[in-house]
Amino acid sequence: MARSAGIHHVTAIASDPRRNLDFYTRVLGLRFVKKTVNFDDPSTYHFYFGDEEGNPGTILTFFPWSHVAPGRPGVGQTLETAFLIPEEALGFWTERLITLGVTHEAPTRRFDRTVLPFRDPDGMRLALVATPGLVGKAWTTGDIPAEVAIRGFAGVTLLVDRPEPTAAVLTEVFGFVEAGRTENLVRYRGEAEVGGYVDLRIAGGFLPGTMGAGSVHHVAFRAAGDADQAAMAKALREKLGIAATEQKERNYFRSVYFREPGGVIFEIATDDPGFAIDESLEALGTSLKLPPFYEKDRERIEAVLPALD
Repeated sequence: MARSAGIHHVTAIASDPRRNLDFYTRVLGLRFVKKTVNFDDPSTYHFYFGDEEGNPGTILTFFPWSHVAPGRPGVGQTLETAFLIPEEALGFWTERLITLGVTHEAPTRRFDRTVLPFRDPDGMRLALVATPGLVGKAWTTGDIPAEVAIRGFAGVTLLVDRPEPTAAVLTEVFGFVEAGRTENLVRYRGEAEVGGYVDLRIAGGFLPGTMGAGSVHHVAFRAAGDADQAAMAKALREKLGIAATEQKERNYFRSVYFREPGGVIFEIATDDPGFAIDESLEALGTSLKLPPFYEKDRERIEAVLPALD
C-alpha cells in the first residue's frame, strides 16, 4: 500500500498581498519560492513560500484576496499550522516576535516539545516547535542566520467534532500512526520528520468555521508520484467510500482533492516535478510564472494584479 510521507503543502487565504509577502519573507525568513496566479482565478496571485529548494513539507501557499472578509475558526478547519525550528532557537524567535510586534502567546509544552504559538497579520494561527537534531538546508536572510532558521513544517492541528472518521483517513489511507494522546488532542505521525504530524483537537458541539482571511483552505499530503497518488485515492474509495476528484495539473505537482469526514479539504499532491521546472533554483520566486494556458493573456493578467513594490 502506498503511504504518504507527510504534509506536502498547506494553502491558506490572505488579504493584502504586500503585507503577506513581507511577513513570510522578512519576519519569518521563508524563501519566496514561486509567484504565480490562482489557476481558477488568474486575477489573484498564488504565493508559495518554503525552504531553499521549495521541498515538499516546507511549502506554505496563499491566495491573497485584497478585500476578503476575515475567516472564523471552527470545526472542520485547520486550527494551527506549525513550523520546525532548532531547539536552541526558541529564545531568538521569542525575542524576534516581541521586537517586531507579532501577536503571540507564551511558550507551552505540547507532547514532548516546547511550542511558541503566534499569528500572522490576518490572524492565521501559527506555531514554532522547538526540535532537537534538525538537519536540512535552511533558507537564511540578513537577520535570520542558518542556525535559527525555520526548517519546514512540524505539522497541522485540525479542529474536529470527533476524531475517529478523520483518523481513519490518516491511518488507513496515508499510513499515519497514533503517536500521542491527551484529554482533547490526538497526534498522528507519518514517516517524515518534516511535515510529519497531524493533531486532531476534539471540539464536540463547537460551531463550524467559515473560510476567509487567516483561514487554511486545504492541507496537501505527499505522494511520491502518480502511482502512489492513485493507490491512495483507491484506498480512500474502497476502504472509506470517499471519492477524490480527477487529477489536476498544478505545474509544480499533480493533485487530487477530497473533503475528509471531519470537514477539512485534503489534497494528495505529487512530489514531482517541483518548483525549478520553469525557473532556475537561483531565480525561484523572482518573476511571475503563468501556466501555459494563460500565457496568451499575460499582459491582461499583469495589468490587474496588484503591484508588490
